[in-house]
Amino acid sequence: MIAFVRGTVAALGLTSAVIEVGGVGLELQCTPNTLADLRRGTEATLPTSMVVREDSLTLFGFADEDEKQMFELVQTASGVGPKLAQAMLAVHSPEAIRRAVASDDVKTLTAVPGIGQKGAQRIILELRDRIGAPGTAAERPTGVSAVDAWQGQVHAGLVGLGWSGKEADKAVAEVATEADQLAQQGQPDVARLLRLALQTLSRA
Repeated sequence: MIAFVRGTVAALGLTSAVIEVGGVGLELQCTPNTLADLRRGTEATLPTSMVVREDSLTLFGFADEDEKQMFELVQTASGVGPKLAQAMLAVHSPEAIRRAVASDDVKTLTAVPGIGQKGAQRIILELRDRIGAPGTAAERPTGVSAVDAWQGQVHAGLVGLGWSGKEADKAVAEVATEADQLAQQGQPDVARLLRLALQTLSRA
């Protein structure tokens, strides 16, 4: 998987930026705040998260690692996919999301298009113990190890390939042991874990 992109900003759009890396233009989906900090012709380094779909590979670019981690973490909540996760970060900073979850602030979360009251309550319930306390922006969220972000990416990839959220949850759980073993050698190989998850679903 592509962890970050460094290169010259070749183009800027309403929802994306093209970064030229080694003569290749990579399109990154970005929030308005991230795009506002980019200037055409200048060099930029953006942490990235890859979302796998049956017919596409989409790169999402972020202003910093905290934003990337929040993007991946919120996708571990039921009903939150890449588009909704990006919408959350377009409306709120990672710190604002942490505050909302920690304080049961449903109103703040429902300000995001696509999140209703029940959805906000579900997000708060599922992320409360994992998202970390407000003020931990420079840290990996409490309860989430440096390698746990693979879960959101694998889950999103499976759902994008047509599996249900429940089936994706089961497959992610099935490959958790393998992920722990890979973690001892460094950052888990998300592509490998996705393949393993697909294998478990095929056997089922």
